[in-house]
Amino acid sequence: MKKSVTIAILLLIVIVFGGSMYYLYQKNAEDPIIYETETPSTQTIVKKAVATGSILPLEEVLIKPNISGVIEEIFVEGGDFVKSGDLLAKIKVVPNLSALNDAKNAIDEAKISLDDQMRNLERQTALFGKGVISKTDMERAQVTYDQAKQAYAAANKRYDIVKTGTTSGFSNAANTMIRATVSGMVLEVPVEVGNQVIESNNFNEGTTIAAIADVNKMIFEGKVDESEVGRIKEDLPLEITVGAIENKVFDAVLDYIAPKGKEENGAIQFEIKGSLKKQDTTFIRAGLSANASIILARADSVLAVKEALVQFDGDTKKPFVEVETTNQQFERRDVELGVSDGIFVEIKSGLVATDKIKVWNAIAEE
Repeated sequence: MKKSVTIAILLLIVIVFGGSMYYLYQKNAEDPIIYETETPSTQTIVKKAVATGSILPLEEVLIKPNISGVIEEIFVEGGDFVKSGDLLAKIKVVPNLSALNDAKNAIDEAKISLDDQMRNLERQTALFGKGVISKTDMERAQVTYDQAKQAYAAANKRYDIVKTGTTSGFSNAANTMIRATVSGMVLEVPVEVGNQVIESNNFNEGTTIAAIADVNKMIFEGKVDESEVGRIKEDLPLEITVGAIENKVFDAVLDYIAPKGKEENGAIQFEIKGSLKKQDTTFIRAGLSANASIILARADSVLAVKEALVQFDGDTKKPFVEVETTNQQFERRDVELGVSDGIFVEIKSGLVATDKIKVWNAIAEE
């Protein structure tokens, strides 16, 4: 009995030992796991926020008439440079019949009064010659006549203004001649010969004859999402790219961030503005769509690694990488991170350029 138990135990030991040896053999027969490595590189890393918008003049002046009428002549077109005071267009006044009739009646009344005062002056002159009236009465009659004469002349001028928009002696100040109020480029002339225009007054903004702006002072006007607005501030540099101008980046400075956002397509957008630096060689047309990269941080020619290589401690949340010490043997190396653009991250300390960093994806040796 004891002999059979001993044999059974020996057999069990042999089986366990054989199974263990077979397992180790199979384990050693498997291909070893090989990890790729990458070394740090020198990169210029720029952290950006992106805004979409357009290029607009800093100041755009709309030229409007101060008299209603019909465009008779246009002397400029879009793209022309003008100086303050240059003639832009001429308006032909279409008189209002009621106003014209009132002006004509005023002339008739002024003529009746003038004739009456003329007769009175002639009588007073005759009486003064006979010594019947004093010199004071004579001078008073002369003054009254002169006033009636002036009123008659003024009534005629008012009639001319109502009928034609101008009158003799006021050609330089004629309302019918539309002139530039500032110097710059004519951006557009939205009217044509024959179009009716309305004067600018307290109740109507009037018809725009031309838009003038200084194209040497352009700004980027765009919008950023609410998720980005908290990261930006005024005076940050901008890099402007215009879709219509290839391979060209324009420098600008962020001048304005709207204090209040507006909802657009379910998202809150904040308006921003940035002044472009003067470009002597490239002409940027007003209204071109553009994108602005807001430079939040920049690190030039620094040691960097791909963000995918960086791991974070589960407890301390501190960053680290695994550095190869010998062939396929790695050790943990804590690192200090700097600026990141989402692909590369700056390494401030913890690595040198020759270190080989473990890539997480393992490959099987063929």
